[in-house]
Amino acid sequence: MQPLSVVIVHRNQPERLVDTIDAFRAQDLPVAITIVDNGSTVMPPVEAADVAVVLTGGNHGFGPAANVGYRKFLADQDAGEWVVLAPHDALPEPTCLSHMLRVLAGQPRAGLACADVGDGTTPVVDPYFGGILVPASVDSGWEKAGHPHGTLMFARRACLDEVGIFDERYFAYCEEADLALRARDAGWESGLVRGAMVKNAYVGSTAAVIDYLQLRNTLLLVREHSGRYHVFIRFCIALIDLATGAVLPARRGPYWNVRARLRALADFLRGRYGPPPADLLVQR
Repeated sequence: MQPLSVVIVHRNQPERLVDTIDAFRAQDLPVAITIVDNGSTVMPPVEAADVAVVLTGGNHGFGPAANVGYRKFLADQDAGEWVVLAPHDALPEPTCLSHMLRVLAGQPRAGLACADVGDGTTPVVDPYFGGILVPASVDSGWEKAGHPHGTLMFARRACLDEVGIFDERYFAYCEEADLALRARDAGWESGLVRGAMVKNAYVGSTAAVIDYLQLRNTLLLVREHSGRYHVFIRFCIALIDLATGAVLPARRGPYWNVRARLRALADFLRGRYGPPPADLLVQR
C-alpha cells in the first residue's frame, strides 16, 4: 500500500512533535511524514526512513510552512491523491486516517476535509464574522462544512492543483477558510468526517498574538470573499466589541487584548499582513 503523505508543521515543541510523529506512525496504514520546521531553536533527532525534515530558517507562520510541505507533495506525482496537514501537537487516534479515507472514497467532489476533535461543532463561514462554529448536523460519516479546521486536514491533489495553496498573507488563522472558499468557488466541497478522532488541546501562541491574527485575518477574509460592505460592518462590530469589552469584562473573548486589537484594526486598514508585530510576541 502506498504511504499516505503527512505534513507536520513544527516550532519549538520537540516533545510534542515526537508524540505526534508516534501517533501518525501508529496509524493502521503506512505514512510518509514531512516535518516543516519553522526556525526552532530545539529540534529533536526525528529524521528517519519514514520522516523527512525541511528547515525554513525562521518562523514564517503556519500557512507558509504548510505551503512548503504542499509544494513538496505536489511536485511528487507519485505521492498519491491526498496529503494530510497537522500541527506539531495533533494526536490522531490509530484509525483516524483510514476512517477518513474510507469516507472520502464516497465523496468525489471533496477537495478539503478535517478530522473530528469531538466538540460537537462544525466550522462554517459567515459573511460578516468569517469562520465560526455551529452545532453538528450529523453523528457519523461525512458532514459538509464551510471550511476544514487545521488540527488535522486532508487536501486532494486535484483541488490544490486547481485553486492553489494557502494565501500567505494570513500567516496563521483563517487560511483554511480562505482556501475552502476558493475551492468552493471552483466547485469543490469541504467537510468534516465524524468519528475520525484527533486531539489537540495545546495553544502555543500568546493571547495577544491570537487576538491580533484572528481579528486582522477575519477582516481580510470577509473583505476578500464578501466585499466592502460586509467588511465595513464587521469593522464597526469590532469597534463596538472593543468599547464594550473595555468596560464590561464579561463581554471579552478568551484572548482579549486591547493593544492587539487596536494594532489589528490599524494594520488591516493599511494593508499590513504576514507576521504579527514583534512586540506582541512578548508575554506581558
